[in-house]
Amino acid sequence: MKFGIFYEHQLPRPWSDGDEHRLLKDALDQVQLADRLGYDYVWEVEHHFLEEYSHSSAPEVFLAAASQRTQRIRLGHGITLLPGAYNHTARVVERINTLDLLSDGRVDFGSGESSSNAELEGFGIDRTTKREQWLDHIEAATRMMVEEPFAGWDGPWLQMPPRNVVPKPYQRPHPPLWVACSQRETIHLAAQKGMGALTFAFVEPGEAEQWVGEYHDIIASEDCVPAGFAVNPNIACVLPFMCHEDEETALERGIDGAHFFGYSLGHFYGFGDHRPGTTDIWAEFQENRSAFGFDRETASQTAVSLRARMEGDGLLSLRGAIGTPDQIRQLLREYEAAGIDQVIFVSQAGRNRHEHICESMELFAREVMGEFAERDPAHVAARDERLAGAVAAALARRDGPRQVDPGYRIPPPIAQA
Repeated sequence: MKFGIFYEHQLPRPWSDGDEHRLLKDALDQVQLADRLGYDYVWEVEHHFLEEYSHSSAPEVFLAAASQRTQRIRLGHGITLLPGAYNHTARVVERINTLDLLSDGRVDFGSGESSSNAELEGFGIDRTTKREQWLDHIEAATRMMVEEPFAGWDGPWLQMPPRNVVPKPYQRPHPPLWVACSQRETIHLAAQKGMGALTFAFVEPGEAEQWVGEYHDIIASEDCVPAGFAVNPNIACVLPFMCHEDEETALERGIDGAHFFGYSLGHFYGFGDHRPGTTDIWAEFQENRSAFGFDRETASQTAVSLRARMEGDGLLSLRGAIGTPDQIRQLLREYEAAGIDQVIFVSQAGRNRHEHICESMELFAREVMGEFAERDPAHVAARDERLAGAVAAALARRDGPRQVDPGYRIPPPIAQA
């Protein structure tokens, strides 16, 4: 099993001058540390207007900066928003390919749609068609990466004439493809499209095992017709994370951040009534957290076996991988046994402190990571061998690169005057 770190760039109110500057600089220091310690991935979101929850509106800039401060860690867009009003597909491809070249082939290309009203309405995107838009754009994007020149596109949501989209990526045929998933049906869609599944729901190991089985079954079926020119049969899941030798210290340092992450996500994607520039989500969180499933006392039970969600007095509350090295090791062994390929840790959340995040990453790398890294090559080899025939059959169902009409020309502007 591999390990990643995840960034929303959370910044709860109240804000002071210099906070955003410090937030981004600390995050770059954390990524550089993760690279040195042997973590496999850094994942960066794209969100817009989601104040406090996510100040990460330009992931391509952050990941480009990270690429120049690291040597081996993979740089994951988790995810880039593809409906055209967010980003023109050709511009997304140009940025992904450029980052792939700058990083010597370390980019993973996750994409998705978002479902927050703040973003959809802010960019004028119809909620009822956003999935259709993503499907149209991701098919075109992969062709832009491999066709030379790109033969053009005449889809329901993207129309573009033939152009040679340059530069081309360092990785061939293109960086690994992922899609954001929070529900079982999206896991199924990821498998149908031959894409890695970034599961941003906080799932238990037993539930994860069921999702992994269904995902692999679909890849092995005729329903799998890849969106790209390679299949990426990986499932990653997200867990809140804070590691310390003393369990109570781990909880004190990490549980409020984990709960604010969940609460602020719910605010923008579920129950929140938001006034831009005015609503104080942190203050509302402190007042209302227990009513929305983020009860501190429930999650702070000690000397227990960790779970994504802890239960007490009939209440469920988020916990994840917040605890001692031994507790976290046991939890991760369950996800490993379930077939999860990567666990992505959420540490930069709420008001979690930079120095605590770094200490936690160092302790985990020193005490826990090694056994999983040692077993990972065998896991990957066995999975790939098991799916090799299915992957080959899926790629055979996918139409290959197309050719442009040899007579096609872009007329000079003077001819159109």
